[in-house]
Amino acid sequence: MSTPSRNVVPNLVDYDQARREFVLEPPARFNPVLDIVERWAAEEPDAPALLTLDAAGDVVARQTVADLAADSRRAARALQQLGIGKGDRVFVMLPRVPAWYAAVLGAIRIGAVPLPGPNMLTGKDIAYRINRSGAVAAITDEAGAAKVQSVVGDLPTLRHVICSGAGAPDGWHSLSALMESAGDGGTPQDPTAADDPMLIYFTSGTVAQPKMVLHTQASYGLGHVITARFWQDLRAGDLHWTVSDTGWAKATWGGLFGQWHERATVVQVQLGKPDADTILRMLARHRITSFCAPPTLYRLLVQADASAYDLSALRHCTSAGEPLNPEVMRAWKEGTGGLTVYDGYGQTETTNIVANYRGMEVRPGSMGRPTPGYVVDVLDDDGQPVEPGTVGNICVQTEPRPIGLFRGYYNDPDATAAVFRDGWYYTGDKAAKDEDGYLWFEGRSDDVITSSAYRIGPFEVESALVEHPAVMEAAVVGKPDPDRTEIVTAFVILAPGGKPSDELARELQDHVKTVTAPYKYPREIHFVDELPKTISGKIRRTELRARLRNGG
Repeated sequence: MSTPSRNVVPNLVDYDQARREFVLEPPARFNPVLDIVERWAAEEPDAPALLTLDAAGDVVARQTVADLAADSRRAARALQQLGIGKGDRVFVMLPRVPAWYAAVLGAIRIGAVPLPGPNMLTGKDIAYRINRSGAVAAITDEAGAAKVQSVVGDLPTLRHVICSGAGAPDGWHSLSALMESAGDGGTPQDPTAADDPMLIYFTSGTVAQPKMVLHTQASYGLGHVITARFWQDLRAGDLHWTVSDTGWAKATWGGLFGQWHERATVVQVQLGKPDADTILRMLARHRITSFCAPPTLYRLLVQADASAYDLSALRHCTSAGEPLNPEVMRAWKEGTGGLTVYDGYGQTETTNIVANYRGMEVRPGSMGRPTPGYVVDVLDDDGQPVEPGTVGNICVQTEPRPIGLFRGYYNDPDATAAVFRDGWYYTGDKAAKDEDGYLWFEGRSDDVITSSAYRIGPFEVESALVEHPAVMEAAVVGKPDPDRTEIVTAFVILAPGGKPSDELARELQDHVKTVTAPYKYPREIHFVDELPKTISGKIRRTELRARLRNGG
């Protein structure tokens, strides 16, 4: 496989031209397994489509696009033989293994609706998802089967339980045996309309119980073309690795349909606890060309000596999930000999809607500018655009409805109506927009701190703290205060070798005053060993606020 050089011309050369000319027009009937995977397989059956690595970086499987297509047919036929069909919800909880793709592609192929679940879910979490969705089947591995079994008596809609792996429990079907018995062969040739349901993801639940996000066949199947082409800058022959659990939408951002539409190979790795040297070694050994990781992982990577690894094949790096601190961007660029991290923004409800691109100036700390295909603006609570530099609501124009935007919250019309108003989708996030159209993230609406009439976004304070050499990671929240409404409070993880002290706390406070503004400094600093996070790696600031309310 050829390795593009870092100097290759980006897919987005002229931003304004790309926004004017980019169009995605799906047909009335559409199914991404047939219209992307099978079409590619018919044209280039031997093209590499999926590379699966184990925790040490050794190859588990190399699959061509023809292999993927055949697996999807066998899995589809297996599901049909169980009586699972169009519209049925199928809970899928598998690690980063080839079987995840077989199960998900097989379900989508026949119009069944997969519900991917993170592998760290508890039995209680699984019961919530299956009961809320009315799922009729669960596909998981041996570890997941034990969790399902622990709550199976409380799952009235669940009719079929399927295990991937050699140790299927009594009463469970073996996925491999089902696929072997079904064999390769015909499946429905025109299974879905463009607006039929394709997939349901649950939100991360950072501020409330997870909601079910419904995406449709064409909108989500084609929507990540925007993600792959413009933000990830992919083209034929690339090897793209997104670090994500298969249960989160980020896995779809980096490994389902968008990359294959651009004829790039998806890399998935069965990582255990992330280790900087292991990840850098994999990037070098497998000549990865495009890499996407959350900010927490980049913060870990910059602690290692990246120059000790041959990263010459790596030409494009991206980050999403939470804003990436400018200091981490600087350290990564210095450590890798010039690689920029292109921050991007979107949600479980969308594809990539704001990003930094190779074809334009990157302003560290900025989310970037809206992607081609989306109109994104910053509005006040009355739906009016705010002045440059003023914090408001990040909103997506819905008339006309863009490709990639979710249909709504499944079985929750009130939650759907709350975010779709007057031709706009309100993301629940806050940002400011500068005069050049760059957006600057401020925080979730619930995370913005009100202190002495000032509105303070946690990200700016966190970024300032991370710039200090003693700090590895930080989270900032507001603590109720009778005089100031709230005071800025920081939870700090120190870099290796760092020791908490009152003197260091004062030094960090003075540092924030200098880097940002005096009124933004954290009046309290708590040194901690870890931060509470969702399974997807996002900081649970609600838990930190609760800890402060309870005197912790």
